Amino acid sequence: MATKAVKSGSEETLEYRIFFEDNGKTISPWHDIPLYPAGQPGLLNFVVEIPRGTRAKMEVACKEKSNPIMQDTKKGKLRYYGIDPVFNYGCFPQTWEDPNVKHEDANCVGDGDPIDVVEIGEKVLASGTVTQVKPLGVLCMIDDGEADWKVIAIDANDPKAALMNDIADVEEVMPGKVSEVREWFRSYKTHEGKPLNSFGLNEEAKDRAYTMKVVQLAHDDWAKLWMGLTPKGKFEV
Repeated sequence: MATKAVKSGSEETLEYRIFFEDNGKTISPWHDIPLYPAGQPGLLNFVVEIPRGTRAKMEVACKEKSNPIMQDTKKGKLRYYGIDPVFNYGCFPQTWEDPNVKHEDANCVGDGDPIDVVEIGEKVLASGTVTQVKPLGVLCMIDDGEADWKVIAIDANDPKAALMNDIADVEEVMPGKVSEVREWFRSYKTHEGKPLNSFGLNEEAKDRAYTMKVVQLAHDDWAKLWMGLTPKGKFEV
């Protein structure tokens, strides 16, 4: 699949969108880009929403036709982070954290979004980029009583990717990186006057095997939504 990001409107406006095309046809980055790239075992497709160091809160619009990337809003105003993200931020396509299903370990329901991905490589990846990443581990952030999983991954083309195959390798190759990611998510909402976020699973970053189970569960829940086995509500499916 040769996806192309097509921008519409001016950045940092309510109208701005990033649409996706494949061979000239508009596609959904949520539904039409496969989670598992063909012929690349061990890797997953990653849709970049927010480049490292940028504060505009961009996200795949799950309730709009074609699910373009747009800047999130609150009460009609564009939303921004209060601090710079220290990673490239985005999501896995064809995943969905079902808000009606409680995860056994987290003891929380899903947040109703695709699974979030934190890419820790050296390059700043542009919003709308689709690339293959190696999943390494996962944190379970608790947001308003919902499980908001954060998968830690690295671009398969990053020079350090070959050195890391599991979460323990991250600490060896990039000491302090997991803690930096965790503390960023813990504190970022305090810049909006909100309390610190908390984490499930004893705040532990779980290993790759556990991560893949979380991702597969979210893929299964997306499939149920896609096939109509789960009511779609306001989601654009």
